Amino acid sequence: MGDMVSFASNGLDARGYLAVPESGSGPGVIVLQEWWGLNEQIKGVADRLAGEGFVALAPDLYHGELAGHDEMDKAGRLMSELPPDRAAKDMSGAVDFLADHDATTGDGVGAIGFCMGGLMTMMVSALRGDRVKAAMPFYGFPAPDSEPDWSGLTAVVRGHMANPDDFFTPDAARALQAKLQGMGKDVEFTIHDAGHAFMNEENALGTHDGDLAARVWPQVYEFFNAQLG
Repeated sequence: MGDMVSFASNGLDARGYLAVPESGSGPGVIVLQEWWGLNEQIKGVADRLAGEGFVALAPDLYHGELAGHDEMDKAGRLMSELPPDRAAKDMSGAVDFLADHDATTGDGVGAIGFCMGGLMTMMVSALRGDRVKAAMPFYGFPAPDSEPDWSGLTAVVRGHMANPDDFFTPDAARALQAKLQGMGKDVEFTIHDAGHAFMNEENALGTHDGDLAARVWPQVYEFFNAQLG
């Protein structure tokens, strides 16, 4: 359904996968990758959103690098070696490209991400509060020692976290929610009785929960339509 596109990133070029609905227009949503990279599964998320009427852009934060689901060590290395400044610039460029795209309707865009992409969803929402108006992170958020300046966060945030989750623990999710709510931010995290990566149908960690995913996806569409439509 979608195509690879190029967009400006602080004077350089970045790339991403853009999926446009058959109607030709709709609210814009940035899709942020897991630690595997911009693989077919994440492109499928963009296609899924386009099928529901959204213009979806998944930026390639690894610039062409990928890790297979049997390469967890490589995925971890790619994530740890991702330059934070470059990722921030690429995400910011993706936000501007999507917000200014002829197919995108409404004022502002949404962001959704999974695992590493959940963390990145929170980061770009704080960085680009001028344009990111709705955010839905899945089982991912910044650790206390790497949090952004939350003063720029204007988006309504509805996150979906996992329990148990050794990567992003429920207690840490509750603590961040309380902190942000204390700052007056509209942030709510739902903690599901499911393992990390419960939305990923490729089931690399053996934790995919198809029944839960089937219940959550309609909430995703309803949320972004309500906030961006």
